[in-house]
Amino acid sequence: MHTQTNDALIEKTRELCETILKQPEFQAIRENMDKFMINTEAQKMYQELSEKGQYLQHKQEQGLQLETTEVEAFEKQREKFFSNPVAKNFVDAQQQMHEMQDQVNQYLTKTFELGRMPEAKDFEGGSCGSGCGCH
Repeated sequence: MHTQTNDALIEKTRELCETILKQPEFQAIRENMDKFMINTEAQKMYQELSEKGQYLQHKQEQGLQLETTEVEAFEKQREKFFSNPVAKNFVDAQQQMHEMQDQVNQYLTKTFELGRMPEAKDFEGGSCGSGCGCH
């Protein structure tokens, strides 16, 4: 069902998206992500590190002991990855993007939860609200 209310929400959502796109922080995030996407060496390092990390995690979940040499090799690989500026900036950009998304989501969630525009005090104390099930 398509209503005028939906149209208004879509329009305001589009305005929010435009505002996000215009933020200098967002521009820097996109630039760092784009640099990573054209750097095959950094992508290969990322893929290899991810696969090794998943392997070690799976092994640990199976109750198997991680060998010192495996952990040391992973740490060396991790250090090498983070010494690559394109790779490090990509990971930082991902983190910043998640933080932006989380901030927007927190405001949306609080708005639905409270039925009003949230205020700064509504985010204090680390509580996620009475409807979240953690209380």
